[in-house]
Amino acid sequence: MPLHYPRAASARKFGRFLATRFLIAAAALLGASAAFAQASEFLVSTDWLEKNINDPKLRIIEVSVTPGVFERGHIPGAYNVAWHTDLVDPVRRDIATPQNFEKLLRQAGVSDGNTIVLYGDNNNWFAAWGAWVFDIYNVKNVKLLDGGRKKWEAENRPLAAVARTPVAGTIRIGATNNALRARLPDVVAAAEKKSNAVLVDIRSADEYSGKVFAPAGVQELSVRAGHVPGAANVPWGQAVAADGTFKSVDELRKLYAAAGVDGSKPVITYCRIGERSSHTWFALKKLLGYDVRNYDGSWTEYGNAVGVPVVNLAGTVWGGK
Repeated sequence: MPLHYPRAASARKFGRFLATRFLIAAAALLGASAAFAQASEFLVSTDWLEKNINDPKLRIIEVSVTPGVFERGHIPGAYNVAWHTDLVDPVRRDIATPQNFEKLLRQAGVSDGNTIVLYGDNNNWFAAWGAWVFDIYNVKNVKLLDGGRKKWEAENRPLAAVARTPVAGTIRIGATNNALRARLPDVVAAAEKKSNAVLVDIRSADEYSGKVFAPAGVQELSVRAGHVPGAANVPWGQAVAADGTFKSVDELRKLYAAAGVDGSKPVITYCRIGERSSHTWFALKKLLGYDVRNYDGSWTEYGNAVGVPVVNLAGTVWGGK
């Protein structure tokens, strides 16, 4: 049977048809890529970091809780930040001042336009705290190393014993974003149902119930045990997989929805001093996109405050010893 080639007009129509189909397919691919970029906007993998470790625009900062862990070995090129002196005001119960924070970042070699990767031990407890402080000061392009030191070391990736002294950066700190921070009156208002904020207590079940005042061996204590009335208890560790990485977005959404946290209302996270709750803040705010504030005063402030409502399921009472 002979082949029939389309006439010129038909050929043009057929060409437009193919072009339209191509544009639709391309848009779908771009949409998928955009969704992937959005989901990965605030996290980088260990594989990505090792491949990009020599990028001159990259700044790597370690924020660990265990003393000496950085000195025993760290990701090559990383700058060490001590959370209890560098990221807080050493006298007042507060985060670092804008002036001190800007000075710290410049010492770490940070300038506008850099990509900053934070990581640390304990599945990024204090690295997430660092991400929260960076967000308060509106520092851009800040990401967490998914899995932190735990995953990097488990995969036998390179560690350096000698720290480099970076060339001083030129970053300038702008306006403070206090909308990311909850204060004691905000939490009391939620406890007394005077606001619609949902409270998430990310401490252990024993801390939440009042069986213990705090984890064993810690210094920061309160004189009362228990939790804020109405708070849901979702221990921070439930948000991570066995390798220390965050669970998938779908898993996280189901985890918190089961506790009544679905993003339909603003959320306040808290723990004992604000570091574990910043990890949950990161999961809810950055990965799920919910409206979330971190209460860094947490139980050491609330449990020592006078006259605030407390639920103490275990009935443990401070003995003054």
